[in-house]
Amino acid sequence: MADRTLSIVMPAYNESAFIGTLIERIRSVDLSSRGFAAEILVIDDGSTDDTAAIAERFEGVRVWRQERNRGKGVAVRRGIELSTGDALIIQDADLEYDPEDYLPMLEAFEREGVDAVYGSRYLRPGLPRGPLGWIRARHGEQSFASYWGGRSLSLVAWATTGLRITDTVTALKLFPRELIRSLPLETTGFELDHEISARLAARGCSIVEVPIRYAPRSKAEGKKIGFRDWLRALRTFWKYRHG
Repeated sequence: MADRTLSIVMPAYNESAFIGTLIERIRSVDLSSRGFAAEILVIDDGSTDDTAAIAERFEGVRVWRQERNRGKGVAVRRGIELSTGDALIIQDADLEYDPEDYLPMLEAFEREGVDAVYGSRYLRPGLPRGPLGWIRARHGEQSFASYWGGRSLSLVAWATTGLRITDTVTALKLFPRELIRSLPLETTGFELDHEISARLAARGCSIVEVPIRYAPRSKAEGKKIGFRDWLRALRTFWKYRHG
């Protein structure tokens, strides 16, 4: 029986090819096994395709349309404002991340002293420790630029905030809703992920990671992040290192 609600905030920009399948996958996850019901919020960030219309076909899915494309950070912040759940998870609108991984994340969320849970693409059974483990952690379909860009930002996070996590750019992050709503978030793009991490670290929050599945897509398939986003991430960690 579900006595709590998990708000699933899904920023989406031109994801008509994926969003319907993703919503179906989310709805198939048995959140009640962890005592939760789902609140799905799709924030359409000024899409020029049928993203919002497809999402609106699903009963119970709340869709907010932004008049123009304003950036992932703005969309996520809007979703946080609109959410009503006890806990909140951020989910990209593509199919790179599997909603079934909500379950182990919610399990970790219940542990005493845990403030937030990040799904890590690079914590996999059997990986050796040290440099060899880093080399083998890359998923076969993930580009080297994407992989090393993300892993290097974990080093940036540690150097600027003291935060030791393997996957700061993961698109699956779980929080108590009141905690994420209490952060005075400002950024508008992909760098919001790093602002959140830096602000949590400045507060001394405990972030735990759990292994998740990952199906990377290429730029040709709609991947939108690039080198400029890496530079913005670097500036963001530095700017918000003290909260």
